[in-house]
Amino acid sequence: MRQRVMVDRAVVDGLFPSDLPEPAYWEEQYPARVLPEGAKVTRFGPSPTGFVHIGGIYTAMIDRDVATDSQGVYLVRVEDTDQAREVEGALEQFDRAFAYFRISSDEDRRQGSYGPYVQSQREQIYLTFVRHLLRQGKAYLCFATKDELAEITARQQAAKVPTGYYGKYALWRNADPADVQAKLDEGAPYVVRFRAPDDADGQRTSFVDAIRGRLEHEANRNDAVILKSSDQSPRLPTYHFAHAVDDHLMRVNLVIRGDEWISSVPLHQQLFAALEFEPITYAHVAPLMKQIPGGKRKLSKRKDPEAGVDFYIGAGYPADAVLYYLRGLANGRLAEMPLADALATPIDLSQCGVAGPLVDLVKLEDISADYIATLSGQQVFDAVRVWATEYDADLVPVLDNEKELALRAIAVERDGVENPRKDLRKWSDFRAAYGFFFTELFVPVDGPTDERLVPLGVAPEITTAFAQDLVAGYEHRDDPQEWFDQIRSLAGKHGFAPNAKEYKKDPDAYAGSIREASQLVRVAITGATRSPDLHATAQALGAPEVLRRLEALIGK
Repeated sequence: MRQRVMVDRAVVDGLFPSDLPEPAYWEEQYPARVLPEGAKVTRFGPSPTGFVHIGGIYTAMIDRDVATDSQGVYLVRVEDTDQAREVEGALEQFDRAFAYFRISSDEDRRQGSYGPYVQSQREQIYLTFVRHLLRQGKAYLCFATKDELAEITARQQAAKVPTGYYGKYALWRNADPADVQAKLDEGAPYVVRFRAPDDADGQRTSFVDAIRGRLEHEANRNDAVILKSSDQSPRLPTYHFAHAVDDHLMRVNLVIRGDEWISSVPLHQQLFAALEFEPITYAHVAPLMKQIPGGKRKLSKRKDPEAGVDFYIGAGYPADAVLYYLRGLANGRLAEMPLADALATPIDLSQCGVAGPLVDLVKLEDISADYIATLSGQQVFDAVRVWATEYDADLVPVLDNEKELALRAIAVERDGVENPRKDLRKWSDFRAAYGFFFTELFVPVDGPTDERLVPLGVAPEITTAFAQDLVAGYEHRDDPQEWFDQIRSLAGKHGFAPNAKEYKKDPDAYAGSIREASQLVRVAITGATRSPDLHATAQALGAPEVLRRLEALIGK
């Protein structure tokens, strides 16, 4: 191993602003938190490089639970060091997602004394600690070009050795200070790389994961970039370095994150040690999965609409139903509890599994339907209206103009029954389930030949005659049986069999059965062959509207 050659401190200091504070200054600015013993300080670090993944809500939910249950602090820190990939509007999407699912933070970019809570606003802090490592020879300047790095990778692949910037492949690791100065004099751009410990090659390292227990991995040998190219502004670090500095200064003591970061722990351990920071505890959660033919895979931003939080908000899945489902995925015991109890019971890290739980939309919709069935008609109305304001603007004036009708419609087969109707799984189902109640949304049948009547197989002239008599003598009776008896009586008069059994015995002798006669009325009133209880629907609509719709059966 060649002896380490360090660049002169004066050269190092000349690369940074002259008024850059020392590490001690930042330690004073971010003092140790005064919290109860055992309190956890957790953080969620969304990156504004795309839409919010439902897995982010899942992890943030766990972060908040663990912090709150331990009387600690849960903070949100925007990790935007990868500014080239930043997506416009991403921060607003974060806010929308957290607000919808009520995952409030104790500290974020609007509140808290350990900020800024946006990494791109913490440039000075990072530069202080990069300079600190350079002064100690724990980091170095690297002028390797893209072509040189590509050539190194090609050589490593040909030699069938791990790719990376390490050992003999690390061109500037032990460069002569004179060569470094020459590059600086010519204005060549450079990055700053962390100098992995000399004894890291071939070594093993271990750590205790708060979910998975003791894990062992190969020690990091790669001289990772910790500060991006000198020709960029602002001068930002990579995630690996930024998270180490920020978690230390913000006094985070438990990082809950996806298991894709397990392989980075050896590097993070080295960074914490080099910076002389207290080691941090990690808890790596299993990713949310999707069932596919022959197995399962991670829920993908690119492939699966349900991976995005806006899918759930846009469709109008009630937040409580989604949270209840996600909590059950995190801790199976919560899935066995009533919803209110499960929402109030903290998630326990020790009960989080190491296998990725499956996201099953069918199961979620069942949970959502059960939940909505427990709500009052007013609660359903209010929730649908709030959702429609954003996602179905044309529905809003309909609801506002016909609020009492809407409440009557929602009450059909819900109020005062043991097993309430569960035709709403999400707020976007409202049009399909209840739209026919409203004249603005309902399309009456177009006479006896309307295509919705064709499957019933009733001759148009019989439909017309039946409808004429029904309209002429219609009585809006309160008693369901009495109301239906008038349909049954007219059905017999117009040649419909009293039941399906009689009709099947001699179909040519009848116009259809009582079922077909009833369906003529159902389609006329609701526009479909399947609907809530027909008498209750008629009562909700009122006699004038029922008659108007029945008259449409007659045709011109």
